[in-house]
Amino acid sequence: MRYRRLGRSELEVPVVIFGAWAIGGGYWGSKRDEAAVEAVRRALDRGIRAVDTAPIYGLGHSERLVARAVEGRRDEVLLMTKVGLRWDSEEGELFFEGREEDGRRFRVHRNSRPDSIRLEVERSLERLATDRLDLVQIHWHDPTTPIADSMGALAELVREGLVRAVGVSNYDAAQMEEAQRALGDVPLASSQPKYNLVAREPERELLPWSLEHEVGVICYSPIEQGLLTGKVGPERTFEEGEGRNQRTTFSSENRARVNATLERVVAPIAAAHGSTVAQTVIAWTVAQPGVTAAIVGARSPEQVEENAAAGDLELDPDEWSRIDRAFADLELADSD
Repeated sequence: MRYRRLGRSELEVPVVIFGAWAIGGGYWGSKRDEAAVEAVRRALDRGIRAVDTAPIYGLGHSERLVARAVEGRRDEVLLMTKVGLRWDSEEGELFFEGREEDGRRFRVHRNSRPDSIRLEVERSLERLATDRLDLVQIHWHDPTTPIADSMGALAELVREGLVRAVGVSNYDAAQMEEAQRALGDVPLASSQPKYNLVAREPERELLPWSLEHEVGVICYSPIEQGLLTGKVGPERTFEEGEGRNQRTTFSSENRARVNATLERVVAPIAAAHGSTVAQTVIAWTVAQPGVTAAIVGARSPEQVEENAAAGDLELDPDEWSRIDRAFADLELADSD
């Protein structure tokens, strides 16, 4: 597994990071706790020694599972979590509504107020059974709270030794600029945007800005919720309420176009390396200038094995460019 420095922080992260979004269960996916714990442990064994989680994933359940998985191995792993989405407070801006497994509804608010940030960090420390968090990111920008106030709270937590590094998620370049100024002598370590072959908006401003200012980028959804594996055919249906039903990239027409491009361009490159299409897509992602690492989810040890192998795969410049051009030229329909 290759490792890279995360921005100007002291953290060295693997190019593939374990994404603990789905293991939270409920609204976030099926709850298979024992398999999830084994998956995290297998990730550590295979060199994926960084876990990205958040309080909102399973309403605390993901963090508690991660704590179980890394018990006795805390010094082997970077624990990366977030603040700024509250389901237990009405302060801030309403972000979305969900339903727990027992049918109870919950309302999530964007809340990056200083007192809320401190409370969330304290709760994450408890759930993760640790005395320090390696990276804390603001999950989404909270328009009801000045960025300077949020960053001031995080900088204070760094000075207190509770947090090692600070980042942001789903911020644009202008918001990142403001955050970096507000942090003063505490570096803005990271940005976490959605980025993949069919979601390339970060290439316009965010990635160039991050390169110029030495801010690490750990992107999420590198295989677009499975679409870029080549295994989601146009005939497949999803359950009612499944988020992919509402996503333009998952229309039948767009799935057919994406799969055709994967088969024509990516599959031969993957075969030449003895790799899967998904591994090759992840390798393309982490080779993009400005990208430090990709967050890839796993619910089982077997999925971890495939993800870990992607961290060892390096494409040559011609292979990378062929994939890059093919998807840059791919036109997706706006809707069915």
